[in-house]
Amino acid sequence: MQSENGQIQRYFKAINAALSGLDTFLQNKDSPLYKHALIAHAIMPYVERLSQTFSCWENRIGFTDSFRISTGESGFPVFQNVLALDNDRKRVEEHLAGLPTGDELRAQMADFILRERTFPAALQAQMAQHSYFETIRKGEVFAPFILPQTIRVSVNPKTGRPYYVVHWGAFDGLQSLPMVYMAVVEDSSDKVSDMLVTRDGTLNTRIKIPLPVEGLLNPDLAHAFDDFARNNSSYALTPATIAGNLDKDFETLHPKQLRRIVLGPFYSAGVTEHNNKVSDILSRVRQQDNAWMLTWTIQEVASKSERPASSSFWSSTPARQTFHIETNDVEATRQGVSFYEKHALVPHDAYQALYASGDADAVFKGFKVHVISGNQITSGI
Repeated sequence: MQSENGQIQRYFKAINAALSGLDTFLQNKDSPLYKHALIAHAIMPYVERLSQTFSCWENRIGFTDSFRISTGESGFPVFQNVLALDNDRKRVEEHLAGLPTGDELRAQMADFILRERTFPAALQAQMAQHSYFETIRKGEVFAPFILPQTIRVSVNPKTGRPYYVVHWGAFDGLQSLPMVYMAVVEDSSDKVSDMLVTRDGTLNTRIKIPLPVEGLLNPDLAHAFDDFARNNSSYALTPATIAGNLDKDFETLHPKQLRRIVLGPFYSAGVTEHNNKVSDILSRVRQQDNAWMLTWTIQEVASKSERPASSSFWSSTPARQTFHIETNDVEATRQGVSFYEKHALVPHDAYQALYASGDADAVFKGFKVHVISGNQITSGI
């Protein structure tokens, strides 16, 4: 949808408030996610990337009219915007070299206003373009795929294998949804085990590992793991399918747990249209800056057992995982997970409007609700 200025400005105010609220929620020690501090620790850099990305896009609309939002689905910008930003990121120095500096543009704008007594629209567009590329250069953005990073290394006392906690990011092109993946992977490679595991089965503290490490810690498999993550991060694949593919593709890597955090859908009054009831209620919120709701889903699949490796004179079979799917829950079965949680973050004004409408129970059915007021988050309402 080609958004008019009022709508697009309202959208950016809403999404910026939502991402700021999510960051507050992730840092809140009383929040459900903080009970698993590693989850919050893993997600926060991606929220920062999203915030940086929206800052770039907000500057970009000052000199282009091609910005589009998935108004009827995710409420996030469509994938083409992500690709355009990624392409510009790769050539940022070239673009900046072809533009006047910020100081030069400001001087030209001041001179134009004094001489012409009108607003310098063309120079303002150039300034927006300069700010766009400067913002890209200053920080990391949410690319179509964000390479894996190892954030923890330890040893499983039951198996004696070292294991890694790895995360990576992806922006799904079809659904226009940003996603974060986390995997707990054991490594039975002889070389890695000899290096990381002591004789008494503990982590070798003599090996200094400067976490986080870019990529999988095992250097022999790091590039292959990057390729795997790149090719297996589509929203269309269930977590069970991704974990199963990982188990099949790497003989010495054993996925014990895979989490996927799907950010969205996002709802903004007057902009998104993917839920008429929610949109109608949000449109009644007094302060438009508070007329939004951000949802996300945490999906998790875990190994319930491992079939040991076997070998004979004629053949050998590597160890394989059996993943638990919660078949007693129809939705968990559909999602291909052992466990899932749906969360909703909503400003206090918007929650009051939903509650007053009598539709709060229907809208929030199945969600863990978190209401934000200023820097305060109230969960479990």
